[in-house]
Amino acid sequence: MDFRIDAEVEQLVGRIRAFVDERLVPLEPRLLEQGIGPLLPEIRALRSEVRKLGLWAPNFPREYGGLGLDLVAHGLVSEALGRCPLGHYVFGCNAPDAGNVELLHLYGSEAQKATWLAPLARGEIRSCFGMTERENSGANPLMLEARAELEGDQWVLNGRKWFTTGADGASLCIAMVITDPEAPPHQRASMILVPASTPGYRLERNTPIMGHAGQDLFSHGEIAFEDCRVPAGNLLGPRGEGFRLAQARLGPGRIHHCMRWLGICQRALELLIDRASSRQVSPEGRTLAHSDIIRAWIAESAAEMQAARLMVLHTAWRIEHAGARAARDDVSMIKFFVAKVLERVVDRALQVHGGLGMTDYTVLAWYYREERAARIYDGPDEVHKLSVARRLIGARGR
Repeated sequence: MDFRIDAEVEQLVGRIRAFVDERLVPLEPRLLEQGIGPLLPEIRALRSEVRKLGLWAPNFPREYGGLGLDLVAHGLVSEALGRCPLGHYVFGCNAPDAGNVELLHLYGSEAQKATWLAPLARGEIRSCFGMTERENSGANPLMLEARAELEGDQWVLNGRKWFTTGADGASLCIAMVITDPEAPPHQRASMILVPASTPGYRLERNTPIMGHAGQDLFSHGEIAFEDCRVPAGNLLGPRGEGFRLAQARLGPGRIHHCMRWLGICQRALELLIDRASSRQVSPEGRTLAHSDIIRAWIAESAAEMQAARLMVLHTAWRIEHAGARAARDDVSMIKFFVAKVLERVVDRALQVHGGLGMTDYTVLAWYYREERAARIYDGPDEVHKLSVARRLIGARGR
């Protein structure tokens, strides 16, 4: 096996990491204190600078102004961008826009691409993805209640969605709704493009997360469709294929998420080491870094991160060479494995910071609050474990 990274990709990742560390990380104290609103003028300027440097939208198609990176290369980029909460947005590949761009590129009509894909890829507008419902199991996307009925040349949507990331400020919602309730379970839902300006579409509120009500791209919105009418041509892809489109969107997305989580882990481990090395715990100058417990945490974190990183990059390679279906167990395994590594590493870093770790004076509390959901979204870890186990048992004829 050849573990060498292509020299061009290695240089690209190095440039991106340097930009994140030098230009974005210094903005974190203000982000944590003030929220993103006051920073938006600076962030827009930074996005323009990223474009001029030729680093914009690493995973977007070249014909739409992106770099067109494959999954392995973009995974490495995601790791670098994960070092700062602003990373993916400043570089134009933040969720859920990245997944929505992929959906529109693969399944959108030429009119849909002109109207939505082009401005999304340029970073001129933002979008959201409405699938999860409050009263139904998010672990099972077949359990949906939101409906769309075709009346003449219009779809009429009714229902509620929540945990719609980035709905605050989004110009477009890609809504996954039931269009054929009598069809077989996997053929009941479709995806429909709903402009946020459509009458009957409403952002009800941003859900507060552990005491913090997010805003703009760092928010999870609760949205309502009430006799919301859009043209029949707003159907994305074939009717009844919403579940298949969702799976196509989520598979590569898990590579991006897992590598972003590993970028967070690397940052957390660096903060842990710096704090342990500087925090004196005795008059003689002894620091936390002298503790065998802390040293064990550092070694364990490094080993867990390395194992997780190799798993994710191998999964990305498998998807590229064998297809998403062949790699579905790999995708499930990295999801629950990396999410748990993330939880452990951030928790250790927070613990080493003591009371400081609980404050918003470092980025650790942000990561602890925002990324605990890693074990829940894109399917709870337990569901992925059961899916892998079921297929392994089946392969043995049991």
